[in-house]
Amino acid sequence: MSKFELKLPRMGESVAEATLTAWLKDIGDTIELDEPVFEIATDKVDSEVPSEVAGILLEKLFEVDDVVGVGQTVAIIEVKGDDEAEEEQEESISDEAASNESEAAAAVLAEEKVRVAKETTSMPASTTATSERFYSPLVKNIAKQEGISMAELDDIEGTGKEGRVTKNDILAYLENGQESQEVPEKVSKPRSTVPADEKIVEEEKSQTSAVRSTNGDEEIEMTRMGKLIAKHMSESVSTSAHVQSFIEVDVTAIVNWRNRVKDDFEKREGEKLTFTPIFMEAVAKALKKYPMMNISVNGDSIIKRRNINIGMAAALPDGNLIVPVIKNADQLNLVGMAKVVNDLALRARENRLKPDEVQDGTYTVTNVGTFGSVFGTPIINQPQVGILALGAIRKIPAVIETDAGDFIGVRSKMYLSHSYDHRVVNGALGSMFAKAVCDYLEAWDVNREI
Repeated sequence: MSKFELKLPRMGESVAEATLTAWLKDIGDTIELDEPVFEIATDKVDSEVPSEVAGILLEKLFEVDDVVGVGQTVAIIEVKGDDEAEEEQEESISDEAASNESEAAAAVLAEEKVRVAKETTSMPASTTATSERFYSPLVKNIAKQEGISMAELDDIEGTGKEGRVTKNDILAYLENGQESQEVPEKVSKPRSTVPADEKIVEEEKSQTSAVRSTNGDEEIEMTRMGKLIAKHMSESVSTSAHVQSFIEVDVTAIVNWRNRVKDDFEKREGEKLTFTPIFMEAVAKALKKYPMMNISVNGDSIIKRRNINIGMAAALPDGNLIVPVIKNADQLNLVGMAKVVNDLALRARENRLKPDEVQDGTYTVTNVGTFGSVFGTPIINQPQVGILALGAIRKIPAVIETDAGDFIGVRSKMYLSHSYDHRVVNGALGSMFAKAVCDYLEAWDVNREI
């Protein structure tokens, strides 16, 4: 009889932890191979974690709402070997099997006690002090590595659920709070009062931003995803210097071409041909032409991304937003792009996306025209440096230039709204990129076969 440690799997390059949101199995339950055992949530997606083996759930190492680090053991599963399965079928040794199970459970308990004892003895005395406040294993591990005492942890202001200290809180404390507390008394007062002044300003802001509900108002708590989106949007505005460029595009040729081929395409491929894959193809070509739009900022350095992975913002039925990623978009033909777009959009609405499918995006496209908006000023999806909003396609009167002269005609047009990070993308590059997307769309071949 052996034991298997079910760990939190890697969920993308930028994901280091996840919140355990639900247990799908109880201790003693039988688990089949690839059967989901618990649910987790990251800042981008909710997902189920399946078992890699068949067996019986022996132990849960985390509770609901605990934050789990990637690679940490979440559950212990008892795996039965073939020989043991045959032995358990024989009634003559049923008592012995039961005895072995008891001994195995006792051994597991003993091993756990030894592990906890080792961790306790390896931590500084100040860190192992008891506290009524809850701290996730990841926060405790960071505190242990950095030598932060329990008293210091208790003083850190948490931004998590019920004031819980998150990884970002303790990392921010290490960058700012601890440095200001470790300044010797001999240091001059002006230097030591700067963090205090900033803290006062922050406290004043938090006090002035408080809103009271009056009689008849309904107060609705934000969902977990809603809170994360709000946090990320605020951080993006604080991080990037947002600048917008707008350009009008004549998509009459694309509209007429799609109307002509969409029915045959659906019969042949079993997929609907929307405008989205056409726009994604144009964006992928523009990113290839202007690779400095396919970058990220890392401190004082710029990371030039090798792959072109385009995020596709998708609205969810509950009003929230998720951004599945089309990996290596520049390598897909239009048929492949249409299939990927339809698949990601469908599974996004049904909450069936995998964590890896919302990671590693290098640029984002959002279709605000779906809701009738002509144009918008989208917020950059960090750590990217650009996002393109697609406005609604409208029939409008327009001047048409011909060799015989100008005349007024009805054309299908739309606006592209390009938000970019002015820290690293100047107005020329931001505008040329939007113009490149425009040129690709306006030069559409009406005789193109698909």
